[in-house]
Amino acid sequence: MKVTGFSFIRNAIQFDYPIEEAIRSILPICDDFVVAVGNSDDDTLQLISGIAPGKIRILETVWDDTLREGGRVLADETNKAFQAIDPESDWCFYIQGDEVLHEEYLPVIREAMEKYAHDPNVDGLLFNYRHFYGSYDYVGEAYRWYRREIRVVKNNKNIYSYRDAQGFRKNDNEKLRVKYIEAYMHHYGWVKDPRAMQGKQENFNKYWHNDEWIEKNVAKAHEFDYSQVDALSRFTGTHPGVMQERIQRINWKFDFDLSKNSFSRKEKIKRFFERITGKRIMEYQNYTLI
Repeated sequence: MKVTGFSFIRNAIQFDYPIEEAIRSILPICDDFVVAVGNSDDDTLQLISGIAPGKIRILETVWDDTLREGGRVLADETNKAFQAIDPESDWCFYIQGDEVLHEEYLPVIREAMEKYAHDPNVDGLLFNYRHFYGSYDYVGEAYRWYRREIRVVKNNKNIYSYRDAQGFRKNDNEKLRVKYIEAYMHHYGWVKDPRAMQGKQENFNKYWHNDEWIEKNVAKAHEFDYSQVDALSRFTGTHPGVMQERIQRINWKFDFDLSKNSFSRKEKIKRFFERITGKRIMEYQNYTLI
């Protein structure tokens, strides 16, 4: 069984993406790795080149900055990396530049890969998510944070990155059939130095919206205001080993009063229903669970 990791990145240093940690977190389970490195204004290419030269293949790309609707350019870059994977690979392990896998889940993932490698009914594997916010001590609690997503797919070139690269589909907009596994992806996209976070917001929204929308909706500031959040909970677990050095370098402070958690009336009803039934109603699912 051969496993290939894949990802895409641009301006990782400028916007403080933990892309090196992301790649290293799944590298032990991958036989090789393809990274689409976009035209950057910093030393992102050199950063990726130095991670594991014998295992990582770099695909230099140029982002189509005209794709400014719904994050389409992110899916476009994901597809470039996916299509470059060798046909001999059985599984393709996708990870984004702000996601990191805890090493404790590697055996679980490997076991699932071996179990379903030759099962034609399984297109991919579904992961749980923890969305960290403000610092490494808090995770998003509201339902607006997506709970699960596909991160391992079969090497079927009819599969493609969907919308803004959050998940995948195949053929003509068909949802993938997936197996749920007890593994968590740590999403650190909302944990950055407030200055870097503000820069990311001003830049990254260009891939979803036009200039008029950005001017109206993205505040001009020196630092990002982390206090504007609805609900968080304190994280009591451990972070991936590859993240420890980055966590020790943290140079800002973020505290949140959990008593100020606020949910909309609609979400309160949903949460009540889930407590009673164990089911989450009206949850968006970009997959078919089997």
